[in-house]
Amino acid sequence: MVRPYTRKDYIRKIPSSKIVQYDMGNLSEDFPLEVTLEVKEHTHLSHNSLEAARIAANRYLQRTTGKMGYRLKIRTYPHHIVRENPMATGAGADRVQSGMRGAFGKAVSSEALVRANQKIITAYVNAKDFEKAKVALNRAGMKLPVSCRIVVDKGQDLVQF
Repeated sequence: MVRPYTRKDYIRKIPSSKIVQYDMGNLSEDFPLEVTLEVKEHTHLSHNSLEAARIAANRYLQRTTGKMGYRLKIRTYPHHIVRENPMATGAGADRVQSGMRGAFGKAVSSEALVRANQKIITAYVNAKDFEKAKVALNRAGMKLPVSCRIVVDKGQDLVQF
C-alpha cells in the first residue's frame, strides 16, 4: 500500500475536493435496511470518481423512493494529495527544464486510498426499496475504477435474495 501524502504544509495550492455532500436524503429517520457498496481490491479513488458515483446513486434513489425515502452516506474521504511534475514539450524544452532535479511536483488532485473490502457508499432504505437501493449502488459502482460488490449490512431478514 502506498504511503498517503497528506502534509499540507509544503504545498501552496491544494485543489479542493469536488465532493459536495457526504450525507444525503432523510437524515432524521432510522431505516431498517442498510445496503453497502464495497470495493474488491486495494485502489485509489479520485475525488472526481467519488462525486460521480454519489451523483448517480443519489439521483436514482431520489427519483424512485422520493426525497424522504432514503439516506445515502459517502464513507471515504480523499485525503491523499496527488502531485505531478509536468515535463515541458516542444522546441527548446531541454534548455528550459531541469529533468528530475527538484521534482516535488505540483498538487493536481486528491484521492482516497481504499483497502480491499472497504465500504465506500452506504444506502439506508425501507425493505420495499431494497431492489432500488441495489440498482442505485450498482450505478454508483460503474463510476468507480475498480470492481465492487453490494453487501447487505443490516436487515438481512427483511429481504429475500
